[in-house]
Amino acid sequence: MDLFFTYVLAGLAVAMPVGAITVEMTKQGLKNGFIHGWAVGLGGMTIDLILIVALYFGLASILQIPFIQVPMWLVGAIFLFMIGVDSIKNADADITQAGEKPSKSFFSSYRNGFLVAVSPGNIVFWLSVFGTVLSSSYDTSEPAMFFIIAAGVLTGILLHDVGLLGIVAYTRKLMSRTMIKGFSIVSGLVLISFAGYFLYEFVMGVRGL
Repeated sequence: MDLFFTYVLAGLAVAMPVGAITVEMTKQGLKNGFIHGWAVGLGGMTIDLILIVALYFGLASILQIPFIQVPMWLVGAIFLFMIGVDSIKNADADITQAGEKPSKSFFSSYRNGFLVAVSPGNIVFWLSVFGTVLSSSYDTSEPAMFFIIAAGVLTGILLHDVGLLGIVAYTRKLMSRTMIKGFSIVSGLVLISFAGYFLYEFVMGVRGL
């Protein structure tokens, strides 16, 4: 049990830094409420779960091959740029004040979280930081150890998302439509800046091939 709680804290630590997922999750939480912000987080956690399964079956090494990893920077840049532009373009759309029913679908918020998480930054982090820990924790005679650690990490990330969105849901009640629109524009610019960084990494990676 101590092992599980240790990795719950590790999961919280992973989720704390502000990244593209956090930005998109906060934006959707402000525009459409807790459930839509959580949908973004669930989309991101789906990628995390897929990576954990990949690590369990020893497939992580494939994602570390330069000829596979470098194009992923470009794919991530395209996804983030598209979501960032859409965030700015539709900053005044799909805003529901507290107490109103959102017009945006749960699946579209989940899809955004999934696409944002399909980025080399997220994937490389998992492979480099938790890949080593999870891989070394896998014992063929005791496979349950691997899943206890993985479950702890995912639980920590989930607790972070719920806590963040709880704060966002409260803050949303105090914000006007104009303030939420402004945050959506800023979020879009941040996501585009992430896209620019990914594009830079792609160019550097191509030069290094």
